[in-house]
Amino acid sequence: MRLNIEELKGIYFGAYRFEEDAEGYLHAFQYTKAQEDYFEKASDFWFERCTASTAKTLEFASDATKVSFDYKIIWKGSEDSVELTVDGIVTKIYYVKDLKDSGSLEFELPAGEKKVVIYLPADATMIIKNFEADAAVVPAAKGEKVLWLGDSITQGFGPLRSSCIYVSVANRLLNYDIVNQGIGGYVYDKNVLMKMDGYMPDKIIVSLGTNQFGTETMQDIEEYYERLMEIYGNDMPVLTITPLWRGDVPDGEPTLIKFCNKLKDICARYKNIKVVDGFKLVPHLPEYYLDNLHPNVIGAEVYGRNLVEEIRRIGF
Repeated sequence: MRLNIEELKGIYFGAYRFEEDAEGYLHAFQYTKAQEDYFEKASDFWFERCTASTAKTLEFASDATKVSFDYKIIWKGSEDSVELTVDGIVTKIYYVKDLKDSGSLEFELPAGEKKVVIYLPADATMIIKNFEADAAVVPAAKGEKVLWLGDSITQGFGPLRSSCIYVSVANRLLNYDIVNQGIGGYVYDKNVLMKMDGYMPDKIIVSLGTNQFGTETMQDIEEYYERLMEIYGNDMPVLTITPLWRGDVPDGEPTLIKFCNKLKDICARYKNIKVVDGFKLVPHLPEYYLDNLHPNVIGAEVYGRNLVEEIRRIGF
């Protein structure tokens, strides 16, 4: 059976909105058009990444033994992967570096009923059409709607594996219905915080600051949280993750710690914000990082799992 566009949208998670192009490819977006317009004017680097497929998934239950779809890659950052998990276990990886810019992907599945997740690239933009399965597919049942705000680590640069970004690791355990607005190089910037018509999350997670810990003023951070509360209200549960260790600037660690303490002070002004100390989530060893800044596959796995433990511990 081939899914029509509306049926494909039903198993497609991680999108705020969709557009279908002239060739019938479905493009999923995590930002509003107004937010994308802001990025286009503010930074080519941000704009290129704001439509990436990060944390977007096809999720369903089925007894199918084969599924496939046509794809087109219209932008590449780092060449990570498209991955298949069956009942939580990775069973197939297609690396972007080995894929043509357009083509078809096919996945073999074991017999019997199972839960299937196909992870699209984290740091590339893949659009798809003609999803087919040899049996019926039932969209996954998801939990709380969570808006995730962050920089390149949240977008997924570092592991070079789409199923292994820390957001996806955490989400396999928490089963959130997420919109991941992580974007490479990003900072606490109130200008991108805009009302998203038709969308209201149950919770918000913020993981920013890595790219501005040397700032001499916290005004941008203060204004960011003020704007966040203006849009979503002071009753919206918000989780702030302070920046991780940065081994690429060891002499700057005291500055990073000072920034994190100031960030915690700002968050303490709001009764609806809980804070997780990022310094405690990933070991401070280069073995856990791609470049002493972005967690690699091991670091992201540890990050995601430790974050879940903290979320459960503090009752977020």
